[in-house]
Amino acid sequence: MTATSGEALRALHRGPDPFVLPNAWDVASALALVRAGFAAVGTTSLGLAAGAGVLDGSRAVRRLTADLVGRLAQLPVPVTADVEDGFDDDPRTVASFVASLPVAGVNLEDSTGGRLVDPERHADKIAAVRERCPLLVVNARVDTFWLGESATLEATTRRAQRYVRAGADCVFVPGALDAAQIRHLVGAVGAPLNVLATPVHPLSRLAALGVRRVSTGSLLYRAALDAAVGVARRVRDDGLPPEVTAYGEIQARTECMAAPGQPAEVRPGRGSGAGPWSSTRRSW
Repeated sequence: MTATSGEALRALHRGPDPFVLPNAWDVASALALVRAGFAAVGTTSLGLAAGAGVLDGSRAVRRLTADLVGRLAQLPVPVTADVEDGFDDDPRTVASFVASLPVAGVNLEDSTGGRLVDPERHADKIAAVRERCPLLVVNARVDTFWLGESATLEATTRRAQRYVRAGADCVFVPGALDAAQIRHLVGAVGAPLNVLATPVHPLSRLAALGVRRVSTGSLLYRAALDAAVGVARRVRDDGLPPEVTAYGEIQARTECMAAPGQPAEVRPGRGSGAGPWSSTRRSW
């Protein structure tokens, strides 16, 4: 990570509107999101875990996460990694792992194996990461409402404030929050608030409430599975497949990604005068 990429991600939290962070699960999904014009890309641990046939939150995707963000380091936008609980109990080990990632930010959650951990223990991880990686944007995730454990505003606020004191740049509170809860957290945590995209609150309402970042989490991965099954059913049931991004377009996007350890050669796509990151290229 460079100072430029970390500051670019940090600056997105200071914009006039909340910035939407879409979460990719592989290189192809990240490339598609960049091409669509998103200012930053995150990863989703569920997408990596489900794709590998392992459980999310089980510390099984440590290597997969490192491998993916290593490839995504070539993207022209900041990348932030979902590192679950840091994949370890020891703060120094967590900090060492995070320091090895070529990312602008990380999302670090305060639960392990589906249960909340001691907030002081999680604060120690955040402090260790902050000391080792001063340029990194640390998003501290508070899982109280997500897990339904200590799911009160008081407990959530105490955890969030402790993590901010430990060095977190922003606080992520996933879960089904109502407007009053969001408004309270915006005013109480002492750092930009990140929430999940849900069917309840459109972006304009979240902006009015003071939210600074909206993550899609595993939503895009799950939606992609549903869409794929829908197309398969359509073909099976004597329907016609929909118009989709062409094979050659996917090849052209992928062509700009060098093999691991080799420099990227970014070239215009076939049949187009635009570069591979452009949102104006044709699909056919």
